[in-house]
Amino acid sequence: MTSLLGIGECMIELSSAGDDLWRQRFSGDVFNALWYARAHCADDADVAFHTAVGTDPMSDQMLTFIRSGGIRCAQTPRIADRRPGLYTIQLNGAERSFTYWRDTSAAQMMVRHPGPLWRDVAGADVVYFSGITLAILPPDDLETLLAGLVEHKKHGGLLAFDPNIRPHLWADKDRMLDVISRAAGLSDLVLPSFDDETTAFGDRTPQESAKRYADLGAGHVVVKNGPADTIHLQDGQLTAFPVAPVSDIIDTTAAGDSFNGAYIACLLRGMPTEDAISAAQRCAGQVIRHKGAIISHNDLGLV
Repeated sequence: MTSLLGIGECMIELSSAGDDLWRQRFSGDVFNALWYARAHCADDADVAFHTAVGTDPMSDQMLTFIRSGGIRCAQTPRIADRRPGLYTIQLNGAERSFTYWRDTSAAQMMVRHPGPLWRDVAGADVVYFSGITLAILPPDDLETLLAGLVEHKKHGGLLAFDPNIRPHLWADKDRMLDVISRAAGLSDLVLPSFDDETTAFGDRTPQESAKRYADLGAGHVVVKNGPADTIHLQDGQLTAFPVAPVSDIIDTTAAGDSFNGAYIACLLRGMPTEDAISAAQRCAGQVIRHKGAIISHNDLGLV
């Protein structure tokens, strides 16, 4: 049995339903990836999420929803004076903008409860985390998490990282770039999105992004670039994988997250790289034809 653990934040999502109405869901980059990983993993695989939530009714609903997707979250700390973060989505065509409220987010405190965290980490073959995971943590907690992940890797664990660069979450750009680079350098698999990389690091091409992360120490890099080719770099070999056109695009909110989850799951099943990338592209293509970050596993068209 293989095991995948994601470390991150799940939030309350509100998206416009028209006529001054809002639709409420739960979402977060690492959680989204796990949702789609679960759909692509072998039935006996263990997919787990480590976060922290409050003791309020919305936190109860969140945990129930996470578990409804076949994702284990038994070690989740419950923090009485904290709540889930919240964000809204405004759509302009298929593109989106976000407004966030996370000042009292329980997930920011997850490293302050080390017992449950490190028990989850110790039981995982692969630990998946993101730049958002790191950005929301207090500085000392961020360093504690990275140090613990280094130890996990020394004991044979694998690390997968999506830089998911969100400048508004960081007080200082230089620190943001330093932390993202350090986290990527200790990871086995890095899954950046080119739009983020060209803005933050000034990369001119996805190939430049892939090579930069490989030079930092990542052995396996996959650069997502919307409808353009997916760039894969491993063992010094760069390969471009075309993306099949997708019609009827409604919402690109979780395009990258769904790709990441499906890709990691397919690798854990032993799929060849080309097949894993194709499956991940198909998953993302299905997700963006629906509204919201999370869609039913039944809507993915998996056989």
